[in-house]
Amino acid sequence: MTTLSIDIIYDSVLRIQLFEEHEISVIFSERGIRIRLPTTRRLAEFLDVPHYYVLPYFAMMEQEALVTRAERVGIMTTPAGTARFLAMMKERYAAEGEAILGPNIYADLMVRAGL
Repeated sequence: MTTLSIDIIYDSVLRIQLFEEHEISVIFSERGIRIRLPTTRRLAEFLDVPHYYVLPYFAMMEQEALVTRAERVGIMTTPAGTARFLAMMKERYAAEGEAILGPNIYADLMVRAGL
């Protein structure tokens, strides 16, 4: 049985976006900066686990105010979730993140996240 964690979910999101999809959807609003995440089914497929394995982790992430779900819109980070996402990107995949976002947007996001 695969053991999951919130960090494994975040890392998987980064790997999907940076190495498979080669795109990151960033949303700027008055509520802060949010990042659209892949579907729970896509994450389960990537992790090679049944879909129901990832659902409790998204519930925990919602409870910890790291993500929010919107019907027909998808799952997005909250400002706290965005900071965690960007910190992990900077720590593990800085070059790939900068390549996709561009140096100016990457640097600005890191500054806004206090990194």
